[in-house]
Amino acid sequence: MPGTPHHSSLSAFGPDFPFGHDQWLSHAAGLGRIPDASLGAEVAIVGAGIAGMVAAYELMRLGFRPVVYEAGRMGGRLRSESFSAAPDVIAELGGMRFPTSAASFFHYVDLVGLETLPFPNPLTPAAPTTVIDLAGEAHFAHTLADLPQVFRDVAEAWDQALEDHADLAGMKDAIARRDSHEIKRRWEPIVRAWDDRTFYDFVASSDAFSRLSFRHREIFGQVGFGTGGWDSDFPNSMLEILRVVMSEFEDNQRRIVGGAEQLPRRLWNHTPDDLQHWPTGTSLASLHAGAPKPGVVSIHRDSRHGRIELTDRWENTRAYDAVLVTTQSWLLTTNIDVDEDLFSHRLWMALDRTRYMQSSKTFVMVDRPFWNDINPLTGRNEMSMTLTDRNTRGTYLFDNGPGKPAVICLSYAWMSDALKVLPKSADERAALALDTLEKIYPHTDIRGHVIGEPITVSWEADPDFLGAFKGALPGHYRYNERMYSHFVQRDLPAAERGIFLAGDDVSWTPGWAEGAVTTALNAVWGIVAHHGGSTHADNPGPGDVYDEFGPIVLGD
Repeated sequence: MPGTPHHSSLSAFGPDFPFGHDQWLSHAAGLGRIPDASLGAEVAIVGAGIAGMVAAYELMRLGFRPVVYEAGRMGGRLRSESFSAAPDVIAELGGMRFPTSAASFFHYVDLVGLETLPFPNPLTPAAPTTVIDLAGEAHFAHTLADLPQVFRDVAEAWDQALEDHADLAGMKDAIARRDSHEIKRRWEPIVRAWDDRTFYDFVASSDAFSRLSFRHREIFGQVGFGTGGWDSDFPNSMLEILRVVMSEFEDNQRRIVGGAEQLPRRLWNHTPDDLQHWPTGTSLASLHAGAPKPGVVSIHRDSRHGRIELTDRWENTRAYDAVLVTTQSWLLTTNIDVDEDLFSHRLWMALDRTRYMQSSKTFVMVDRPFWNDINPLTGRNEMSMTLTDRNTRGTYLFDNGPGKPAVICLSYAWMSDALKVLPKSADERAALALDTLEKIYPHTDIRGHVIGEPITVSWEADPDFLGAFKGALPGHYRYNERMYSHFVQRDLPAAERGIFLAGDDVSWTPGWAEGAVTTALNAVWGIVAHHGGSTHADNPGPGDVYDEFGPIVLGD
């Protein structure tokens, strides 16, 4: 594949369900077989994001006929928006950085031949220089060693807290060895200790940070280490954070050249060479005559025949034996009329109590990557990857190569910082961000390089999403376990079988495409089992080993 190969010493193997989805995908035996009577059977997929597209693609390979419904734009939160004056220059409004430990996600990136490059996170080689601006003072750095001692103290305290309270090195070793039993042994006491406690509690109560000042915790919250500040996550369950660091989701991140939205769109058009039932050259696009069906407005069980009926926005109704819903869970109680009996009350509680985080981004196109120039007044780069306590929070710089305009993500903000700009237009957001950056870089004419219109997003204002992604609060482990485990349906009452869930908010790692991909693969296993199919004995699927390695079940 073009660019640096995607590999990591670690993969997203657990910790909640230590199953190798990437190994299941790559095994020569394939994902399973379905009975001849089910070949060509229609399976509905609600949502054409990466979860829906992966599930549809794999179900097609197995011989089903996926029927994809989409309310808006294909790609979901892998949304790459083109600048009107330069259509091949994009702003990544959704997922934009992908850790190499996301092995299942990169299986599909490589399958469709996408090129990737290192993501320009702060203090990494892909961001030649970094500026950390706090309390009105800017610090210029190439690496952590260039920053004042207080920043190194914060980084060391964070590393020490993870070792002291979560034995991070031991867990990473078990994950690297894919030792499922050892991962479960280590993870269970952590779940019981930290499900009811926040990220901030972890930091503030740790021995490593308690020896330091409040200022150290404040610095950690404002700029953090890895991809940036952590304070917007401080109210979340600490388990959310531990999963990220244990799977190295904050490390070795890459971006997709030309935009992440290419992945679901290429899967839509991809023609597998190992299809069951369908003739060579079949793609999802060809099975749909080029376009998905309209968005779904209702999901009901047909009391006569027991099938699940979907009605789209144009009042067309179609019945299916199996339906996969990949939308964010709130839409099942706000945008779609769903039979209450399709899910248990316990599962409805989990779906409706999901808590979504707000997020905003604002981008501008610039004439060239001027930040590589040296400013004669300062002797430093004209501009750098920037982390700040001001309203922009994170500013990222993207060089698209020779002869192409460059792009600046002026502001990437979360939660209350995102809500502050919610009423503002794209022009107002860009102007506010530029005003802020001019205070940090008073000797650089940033505006003089801006060309074209700004592009912005607030995911909480989008009626098809209502938020960026899930951020589990303390006590939400049980809700997550209910949603994630739903694909194993053998013990469910008949009235609740046949409808499946997938997406990153169903996963243990919300906000990461790997969670969307792996829950889609879980649903594929569930749909195959629902139709009487099975996996190969040499390649058991997630449901086959769930009793042994499934998540810890905490009592209610």
